[in-house]
Amino acid sequence: MSFQIEMTARSLFALPPIWREGRFGLEAAALVRDPIYRGAGVDDADGQPVLLIPGFLAGDDSLGIMTRWLRRTGHHTRKAGMRWNVDCSEAAMARLEERLETMAEAREQKVAIVGQSRGGNFAKALAVRRPDLVSGIVTLGSAQRDPLAIHPLVHAQVYLVGALGTMGANGVFKRSCRWGDCCSSFWEDLEKPVPDGVGYVSVYSKSDGIVSWRACLDPSAELVEIRSSHCGMAVSADAYRIIAGALAEHRKPARAGARTTAAPPLRRAA
Repeated sequence: MSFQIEMTARSLFALPPIWREGRFGLEAAALVRDPIYRGAGVDDADGQPVLLIPGFLAGDDSLGIMTRWLRRTGHHTRKAGMRWNVDCSEAAMARLEERLETMAEAREQKVAIVGQSRGGNFAKALAVRRPDLVSGIVTLGSAQRDPLAIHPLVHAQVYLVGALGTMGANGVFKRSCRWGDCCSSFWEDLEKPVPDGVGYVSVYSKSDGIVSWRACLDPSAELVEIRSSHCGMAVSADAYRIIAGALAEHRKPARAGARTTAAPPLRRAA
């Protein structure tokens, strides 16, 4: 599978208007009014371990509302330890894998992972590398098929961060992380399918103002479409329903290699 997918142009017209990301406040307000936020219809998770990984240029606090919701519904959560998700992919993977190992050992069970945007790419790579430690993953607006299928304004930020890293700034990725040998293992793992027995749900939105929704259609995942902005997936009631259903599937002791099935009211990809 190639990272490159067919797009008309990497231009301001290739992706949905970025102004659609202005819905975040409305989406957060809708969430707190929704029964799912109070845990309605969500089974107690009985301490199920969940690792949360934020998106590019975001930190752990960006998933703070989701973290508190998961804890209220009986999950044992752990942050990724990221202030800004801009580090070299292999360096970040090493730290995340260490957290994953520690969490699985402490809870004496496999860990589920929820990752938004770039965080979802890390979640998939962890699942590929450590299926012995990962029960399943949920990715939110993660461009698995082409990580650079993003809005041109965000593309410019990626190049700016890469330039800073190439010039010697600490804690940020370099140009060689994408086009050199630095992170070749990470990119290879991202192209591989998630192993059988590990759940994988990819949530996407056709009104995503940051990521091309087609880049989220990983053929090895259960694909679920919601109506949401890109950043708003962290506070989307529909996303929370999908996450609750997926995590419940991940808790099942015998998966028999089946992929996670999400809540029926939401529309799947054709």
